[in-house]
Amino acid sequence: MPHNILYLAVLPVVHMGRQFGLTEQILTLFPSKELATQFSTEEVEGFISTFERRANEYLVGGNVLSYQFEKFPAGNNRVIVRVIQNVR
Repeated sequence: MPHNILYLAVLPVVHMGRQFGLTEQILTLFPSKELATQFSTEEVEGFISTFERRANEYLVGGNVLSYQFEKFPAGNNRVIVRVIQNVR
């Protein structure tokens, strides 16, 4: 099955404009391992389950069929998350 290899990242966002100062964190995917967030082993499952649930509900459709998540050691008791995006 064709697929795209992506990496999970958490980005802090500070809004400008009408919502000036509103601050939040977002989960996103990048095609580069160098941009992946290094998660602590204690928190990674929560981030994976949140993204997986939302991705399979809202990001599947068209050419995107499903997502798979794999953890890899990044050193110092931290992991990165590789995401396999299965496509047509």
